[in-house]
Amino acid sequence: MEDKNFTPMIQQYLTLKSKYPSAILFFRLGDFYETFFEDAKIASKTLQIVLTARDGGNKKKVPMAGIPHHAVEGYLAKLIRAGHKVAICEQMEDPRKAKGLVKREVVRVITPGTIVESSLLEDKGNNYILSFRPDKDKVGFSFLDCSTGEFKVSEVSLDEFIIEVSRLSPSECLLPESIAKDNDWQNNLNHKIRTFTPYPDYNFSPDVATQTLKEHFNVYSLDGLGLRGFNLGIASAGALLDYVKEMEKTKLEHITNIELYSPSDFMLLDEDTQRNLELLRTFAGEERKDTLYSILDSTLTPMGGRLLKRWMLNPLLDVRTINKRLESVKTFTKNTPLLEELRQNLKEVYDLERIISRLDTNVAKGKDLIALKQSLNKIPQIKQVLKECKLPPLLKELASNLDDVKEIRELIEKAIVDNPPYILTEGDVIKEGYDSELDKLKIASREGKTWIAGLQTKERERTGIKSLKVGFNKIFGYYIEITSSNISQAPSDYIRKQTLVNCERFITEELKDKESLIIGAEEKMRELEYEIFLQVRLLILKELSRIKNTASNIANLDVLSSLGDIALKNDYCCPEITETGKIQIKDGRHPVLEKVMPNNPFIPNNTLLDGKDHQLIIITGPNMAGKSTYIRQIALIVLMAQMGSFIPAKEASISVVDRLFTRVGATDDLARGRSTFMVEMNETAQILRNATPKSLIILDEVGRGTSTYDGVSIAWAVAEYIHNNPKIACKTLFATHYHELTGLVDFLKKAQNYNIGVKESGGKITFIRKILPGAQDKSYGIHVAALAGMPDEVINRANDILKSLEREKFISSKKG
Repeated sequence: MEDKNFTPMIQQYLTLKSKYPSAILFFRLGDFYETFFEDAKIASKTLQIVLTARDGGNKKKVPMAGIPHHAVEGYLAKLIRAGHKVAICEQMEDPRKAKGLVKREVVRVITPGTIVESSLLEDKGNNYILSFRPDKDKVGFSFLDCSTGEFKVSEVSLDEFIIEVSRLSPSECLLPESIAKDNDWQNNLNHKIRTFTPYPDYNFSPDVATQTLKEHFNVYSLDGLGLRGFNLGIASAGALLDYVKEMEKTKLEHITNIELYSPSDFMLLDEDTQRNLELLRTFAGEERKDTLYSILDSTLTPMGGRLLKRWMLNPLLDVRTINKRLESVKTFTKNTPLLEELRQNLKEVYDLERIISRLDTNVAKGKDLIALKQSLNKIPQIKQVLKECKLPPLLKELASNLDDVKEIRELIEKAIVDNPPYILTEGDVIKEGYDSELDKLKIASREGKTWIAGLQTKERERTGIKSLKVGFNKIFGYYIEITSSNISQAPSDYIRKQTLVNCERFITEELKDKESLIIGAEEKMRELEYEIFLQVRLLILKELSRIKNTASNIANLDVLSSLGDIALKNDYCCPEITETGKIQIKDGRHPVLEKVMPNNPFIPNNTLLDGKDHQLIIITGPNMAGKSTYIRQIALIVLMAQMGSFIPAKEASISVVDRLFTRVGATDDLARGRSTFMVEMNETAQILRNATPKSLIILDEVGRGTSTYDGVSIAWAVAEYIHNNPKIACKTLFATHYHELTGLVDFLKKAQNYNIGVKESGGKITFIRKILPGAQDKSYGIHVAALAGMPDEVINRANDILKSLEREKFISSKKG
């Protein structure tokens, strides 16, 4: 793209910008990244930087906004969070040596889903980019975390795909251009995904995608990767890999394998259940505290933190695998010296997964190599700690697969200084003794600087000017400075360089020669150091798979030991995992509430759910008594058990649950045009469509968003349908304030009534928080209003109205 009305540099900018129209172009200009035209206006507004203008040619002023190159990551973070993509354009040659216009190229495009910089990512959170290709009633999808190399592919139904999207929470979604024009797809997903990226349909064709994957993984056929017959999944994965390579401008060698992901291996947790159980976020939107994850997370490495989150969102269904995890956690609870020593070593292991990704995408710094070395240095100690103990099979396998990659540790120790500078190209990264040519240049530079350091003393003695100074600046280089009052004493071999208000600056031929020697040596040093760093990087990447394997094993050890640590601190027990169809919990507690309300001792409760006479539990009791807390507590305990964690109880037997559904308090979804009642009905319908006999359903106040008779009718019908329909007939906890529902036990043989205990004394009530057999026939609504601080006048009037209504009801019944 050329426009003769603009200067050559602006023409160069426009040509590059035309290749990346959807990205903000960061155009390197000396020590700054500049943005122009509309990009400058967006950058100025988003980054809150000054919008200026520069001459663009033919007296045209071009909008411009710039940022210092050394501070780029902070600004990138703001743009990415705002949903923008950023193309990084670098100078590909030294401007001082360029003949004419400096050559520039886009070296990388950073998008919300392709970030690898640690400063732009949450340490303990994955950053997935999702790709999908639908066909009729099936969807092929794949997801990739560029910062760790995790790459998975699957094919599922449309309903299951929507659930998986909510489980993954991708930051970017790649989709075929033809699908991008279909508003229904984006309407289904836009409340879950912020950035959609259309990509050519050509790249989503199975043949093209297959070739992309075969070339990357260097295989003759995808059958060996377990992908035979998964054409839609392959189509999504091939397009995704092609897109990420185009953005990163690298071979992506850290993506060493692709796994077939089967959602049917894990407990199904839909978006509503994740939200209602506050697994990662509270209802108030908090992510850091008062969630199940915040309670369970005692991990010491970022890798472990991410894996714990995946375990929590993907509880297992296989009893053997769950028990392997529990057996490992039990080992740590029984052997606290092992637990403490292992965790002490894990504290010093850095994020190996992301270090490798940054090395592969060429954004790693010297400090990343030191972090890699220090982490690998801990592996022999971790292996020794584990070797000294009797271990169950899973821990034994993890320990045996740890690899300290000794040659890489030794390479970094020899090559990289212990405290390298942040900016690689500034030099002082490579140790002396590693490269003889670099050492010669360092000696030459040092000797030149030593000579200059002695020049000030020498020239003061020669000239007799005690205030004479030798200095340096980036524009003029080295100089000799003499105050104006001493100018007459300047020797004849001094060459005037600069005149200032109170002084003159000079050079000598000898000083000029030394300056050339020093600057020449330092330029060569910086160039050679960077070359050597890249060589070291390539040597490390040759052992990439070994380091990735060790990172995976460390993450697993971290999670298992973290769960052991939490179990000891919180007095958890090891659940028995079965397939009997029975859930029996003795003295169960809510894992979050018992920690966030330490001044109010948590009252434990028992639970029995089975397929016999305790399939449907109807729980009545006043508001604020603890019905919702109790039923959510059961759901959380089951989830924890199936992820391989100990649980807050005295003892428990948990039969594996395939799907966990929760329908609790709803609010209006105004953005999607749905009232509270419509939200409630949609959630309930979703449960009735997808539950199976092995599911666990948690229902709280179904039908409360409409009139009483409608609400009772719907709640009754839902309970009957779950109980009687053989395709569902699953374990269900049904909390309600509709006392009419307690009559269900007269018609449903597997239903039982329970209530939350209340003590009534002197017109006041006390919640005892215990689950008791039988129904509660009073609502205590006015008592609860009094506890909430309602004025006495309102409370008294409410009591009068209640008595009047009850009297009328009694009279009507007599007449009938």
